[in-house]
Amino acid sequence: QVQLVESGGGLVQAGDSLRLSCLASGRTFSPSTIGWFRQAPGKEREFVAAISWSGSNTVYADSVKGRFTISRDNAKNTAYLHMNSLKAEDTAVYYCARRFHEGPLGTSPGEYDYWGRGTQVTVST
Repeated sequence: QVQLVESGGGLVQAGDSLRLSCLASGRTFSPSTIGWFRQAPGKEREFVAAISWSGSNTVYADSVKGRFTISRDNAKNTAYLHMNSLKAEDTAVYYCARRFHEGPLGTSPGEYDYWGRGTQVTVST
C-alpha cells in the first residue's frame, strides 16, 4: 500500500524558513515523481514544486521560484521542500503527492495518484 506522510509544518514569522518532509512507503523501489502542492482556505489546491526520480529535473511555481527548493533522498524514501523567505501568502496546508508513470513533471493535481494528508504552514506578519 502506497502511503505518504508529511511533516515539518508549523507557525513561523515572515522571512523565516521551514523544511517540510514527505516520507513514502510502499513501492519504494519503483521510480516515481514527487510533487508538492498547497491549499489555502477557500482556494483551490495549487502546484508548488515537483522533482523527478533521479532528482535531476525539477519544476517550480513562479510564486515560489528562488525561495523554495525541492529535493529527495531515495535511500531514505523521503522528499523535502525547503522554504526560505516565507511570506504570509505562503500560508496553506502543504501536501506531497506521488505518481509512478513516466513523462514530464506534473504540475496539476490530477496527474498524481497518491496523496498525503498534509501539514499546516502558517506564516505570520
